[in-house]
Amino acid sequence: MTMLDTSEAPQAAADPLEGLAGTLRGRLITPNDADYNQARAVYNAMIDRRPAGIARCANAADVVRCVNYARDHGLPLAIRGGGHNAGGLGVWNDALVIDLSGLRSTTVDPQAKTVRVDGGCTWSDVDNATVPFGMAVPSGFLASTGVGGLTLGGGVGYLSRRFGLTVDNLLSADVVLADGRLVTASANSHPDLFWALRGGGGNFGVVVSFTFQCHEIGDGGIVVGGPVLYDIADTEKVMKWYREFLPALPEELSGWIGLITIPPAPMFPEELWGHKSCAIIWCYTGALEKADAVLAPVREFGSPLVVGLGQMPFSTLQCAFDPLFPAGLQWYWRADMFTEISDEAIDVHVRFGNQLPTGHSTMHLYPIDGAAARVGEADTAFAYRDGGWAGVIVGVDPDPANAPLITEWTKQYWKELHATSAGGAYVNFMMDEGQDRVRAAYRDNYSRLAEIKATYDPGNLFHVNQNIQPAT
Repeated sequence: MTMLDTSEAPQAAADPLEGLAGTLRGRLITPNDADYNQARAVYNAMIDRRPAGIARCANAADVVRCVNYARDHGLPLAIRGGGHNAGGLGVWNDALVIDLSGLRSTTVDPQAKTVRVDGGCTWSDVDNATVPFGMAVPSGFLASTGVGGLTLGGGVGYLSRRFGLTVDNLLSADVVLADGRLVTASANSHPDLFWALRGGGGNFGVVVSFTFQCHEIGDGGIVVGGPVLYDIADTEKVMKWYREFLPALPEELSGWIGLITIPPAPMFPEELWGHKSCAIIWCYTGALEKADAVLAPVREFGSPLVVGLGQMPFSTLQCAFDPLFPAGLQWYWRADMFTEISDEAIDVHVRFGNQLPTGHSTMHLYPIDGAAARVGEADTAFAYRDGGWAGVIVGVDPDPANAPLITEWTKQYWKELHATSAGGAYVNFMMDEGQDRVRAAYRDNYSRLAEIKATYDPGNLFHVNQNIQPAT
């Protein structure tokens, strides 16, 4: 007699996103799709995560549907804008990824000097919309940077000394909250949320659009900018000059300083390719007839290898270094804020600058003074308003085999430099470094942020970020 086997046959694992795809105007990409690996790849190729699905949202309604679905089904939720993110936090294992990269429209109002920007835009989209009108929004240093990520973290860039950080020029934001509501945050609507968005990262919702104040720059958007490069042996002398010179400059002129390997690019003499250098990248946004006088001390200091200053549209300067750092490189980041460039710090920079491990690896110091420092520490969530620089050390290389090399150089550099810092870092330059580092990034603003988080996201649905945990 044959016994009937009544045990159940093994079942395929249930699709955690079953039922979502049919509700979206955009497309849901899952591990079964041929382009899944391409869709989950992020700018930093050192990040290799496998989300449950990537929702290429077509509009704000798609974002609402995804937020509601993730919340109701207990799924991790990651938000991906249009750009970089040091820690690759736009993707997460087994998460639903809300991908905003398809939301790329911009609308300029030349009379009001404002621009409305979708959440998936990069700064290239914004510059291409505003610079033809002779205007710009304070942003960062690469046009490929995402508007959403840079803004929500603060926004340090070429225009910070003259017009403040990006968050200082944010007028309003349309935000999908954890409960699925779409609200507008501004000085007059949800002002507590508006305060938190200006530096608090992606902790409070999904921003589907931003409205910014624009500013007239240069002559019709034409500025004077470019690199001045010195031999790496001159680093100590250049840094000591720069730390005194820059704060005394007119706010129309800004410049960040870094340690680089001169790339094999046509803008540099071929005999200098591969040469280690102390570099200052300048940007003058005042009246062009005054440029020569303002820039004369820049041209005359020291013995530069290259003086690459010239007139150009601001958008050209913003995208000048994008080709040198395409998506798909290996990146390892460490960062801190600095209220001064001390002699002790310069000694560390000299030592590790001479040890730059690969052609792409670098250290940058970005100034936060002038207009950016005149905003009160508690006026926005971005807390480091006492002048100084946002510093970042990045080990970068195309070859995954060099990941240990660039990681170790970055860690050791940061470890020796950290004692000279102000204690915390710019959140946009941080990887996944733990709660102590997040708290240090926000100083005394952290407790207020935690209270606002408890109001708008008490369940911490938005936690794949530099996370601010809800106050209890």
